[in-house]
Amino acid sequence: MLQELLTVAVAAGTAGIVYVAAAARVVKQYERGVVFRLGRLAGDVRSPGFTLVVPFVDRLHKVNMQIVTLPVPAQEGITRDNVTVRVDAVVYFKVVDAAYALVRVEDYRFAVSQMAQTSLRSIIGKSDLDDLLSNREKLNQGLELMIDSPAVEWGVTIDRVEIKDVSLPETMKRSMARQAEADRERRARIINADAELQASKKLAEAAGVMSEQPAALQLRLLQTVVAVAAEKNSTLVLPFPVELLRFLERAQQAPPEQSIRRPPET
Repeated sequence: MLQELLTVAVAAGTAGIVYVAAAARVVKQYERGVVFRLGRLAGDVRSPGFTLVVPFVDRLHKVNMQIVTLPVPAQEGITRDNVTVRVDAVVYFKVVDAAYALVRVEDYRFAVSQMAQTSLRSIIGKSDLDDLLSNREKLNQGLELMIDSPAVEWGVTIDRVEIKDVSLPETMKRSMARQAEADRERRARIINADAELQASKKLAEAAGVMSEQPAALQLRLLQTVVAVAAEKNSTLVLPFPVELLRFLERAQQAPPEQSIRRPPET
């Protein structure tokens, strides 16, 4: 009798161990478990750690709750200003409701990918080329809202969206290069013209001062001679300003002073 009881106890223990081994599941920290009992959603979402399910009746599906990096293939479209471009992006999203992600959509990764591609093509058609190149932050926000609106019903939230690269045709690249070069040349000419204007004003002021003091021309001439002599050239070119020649001409035309005194009258 005792031996039979021991046999039954051993059998019951073995059956219990087999049942626990078949029913035991481990959900990792970054996962959530969704149990389907005979095809229907059973209970709440299982938290991380050790959990038990009914063998051959329950099916435990684990859903990753980490942020997923999803590259969006390059989409070709025509901008609002009729320029053909290819734009690729990357979407960062995560599951916030594991049950919705399994029940309401067949494959939430594929659904988010298709929605991202459609939204990216829509953004290309609504934007100008300058916005795609220089105002990406605003476009990223608009793209995030377009993807996040339907994704909420799938138990998914969009963390952020980034436009990676904008590819332009070679003809457009050359046109933009010529435009940038012309703009730089225009700025250079404006700067040179402004410098000439400032220099002409200063030269006009200097000419006014020299016209009031003719001796200043001689001093300026001597300074020029010193500057030329410092170069140690064999030939010395000495320029004479027209004002100096006029000054010398006026000095020659001036009447000489009376150097002979008249004798005193007696």
